[in-house]
Amino acid sequence: MASAVFSTTADLDAEFPALAARQLGWLDVALMCVHELDVPGSLRRCVRVLLHWNTDRPPEEIVHVYIKEAAGLRPDRSKLPPVDWNELEQWIAEHLDVTAKPIRK
Repeated sequence: MASAVFSTTADLDAEFPALAARQLGWLDVALMCVHELDVPGSLRRCVRVLLHWNTDRPPEEIVHVYIKEAAGLRPDRSKLPPVDWNELEQWIAEHLDVTAKPIRK
């Protein structure tokens, strides 16, 4: 992974999304957090992640993931099998560095 840009809607401001990436071990990846434009009627409580990496795969083999309400942002790219949320939460808990403490000012 070369870098990742995390964007959040303006209503999400309690923490930097990049903190979770650091806690999951992305220590050598360039990370940036930004806010999306606050457009009336747009999707709320949404985190987007744009990943940059080197690959030899052609574009048609790349899978873009849109889950929950974000699937409405790109319905043409949202035909994925259902997510097992318990399995995902368990994986995150197993990989989360619980010893890392966020630095708050």
